Formats: sequence, C-alpha cells, structure tokens
Amino acid sequence: MLDDGSRPKRVVAVDVMQHDYEYVLVAPAGSDFAAGFEPELTPEEMLHLGVFGGKYLTDCTAEFPDSWFAGASLCHERHMPELNYFGVNASLPLSEWRARGWIHSDDPRGWFQWYCRYYMGRRLPGEDEWQIARWRAFRRHAGQVRKNCLPGDDRCRPKQRQALLNWAYDSRRL
Repeated sequence: MLDDGSRPKRVVAVDVMQHDYEYVLVAPAGSDFAAGFEPELTPEEMLHLGVFGGKYLTDCTAEFPDSWFAGASLCHERHMPELNYFGVNASLPLSEWRARGWIHSDDPRGWFQWYCRYYMGRRLPGEDEWQIARWRAFRRHAGQVRKNCLPGDDRCRPKQRQALLNWAYDSRRL
C-alpha cells in the first residue's frame, strides 16, 4: 500500500527502446524522495523549459502524464538544440553515455528517464542511490556558474547552464 492507502500501480513501458518492461509505482508521484535528493525542477517543468534538444521521450508519452507534454518544447524527428532553454547543445549522444557505462538496462535513455520514473514513484534499490549520487556530483557546475558569472546573466556559460537544467537544477536562478 502507498502512504495514501492506494495500491501500487503497475506500469508497462511501450516505446522503441524498451520492450516487455514493467515496473511498479510504490511511492506517490513527486514525493517520498531519498534524503538529500531535492531536484529544483520537475520533469514537466524541464520538458516545458526545453531540455535535450526536444528529442526525449517523444515515443513514450503514454507512460507519463499528458500535462508533461502539452506545450512542451519537443521535436519528434531529431535533436534540435534551439529548443533548449538556453538554445545550445549541452548533451552527449546516447552512444557516448553507453560507452561510459552510464546507462542501466531499466532506463535505456539514461538519467532523465530514471528521474521521470523515480518522480512518478518507481524505486530501484541500488540504481536509485547511484543516480542520486550522479545528480549530487553534477552540482559542481552550479558553483562554477556562480563563480564565473554575474547573477542572472543567462549569456554567461549557457552550455553549462543548459546542462544543469538537464539535471533538474534551475540554472535560471543563478
């Protein structure tokens, strides 16, 4: 049972990168996060701001709330950096993520897919701790922006600011 008394919900993922994958939502959406994991942006906010060149989750929208995609900055055909909030490319190709060992079989699209599912209430012991540690480590980029840019100067280090947005840090506030 979830904290609100409802039963865990089973989700079947249907997309071009993952077949026959199911998971269970065991926590209420948007809450019961691990201690110290405090993303500044929700997946919906990230998609609406513009992340990953708009080419993310476009073939698996049925898995997540419709509101995440209504009005989001997306492109079904290709990665378009101009759709990113800061208008720059701040992503490595998926092939590079695979080569570096950053992709887990439960989330073949990487960190953001993990975060979306975690946000919805999926929990994966071990994997969650690893992804949260990666998220914490990315915070160092916020310190670099603060050190090298005037507050509110979005033109300073736009690639680093976009990368922070891609990791649920609200770099618009730096």
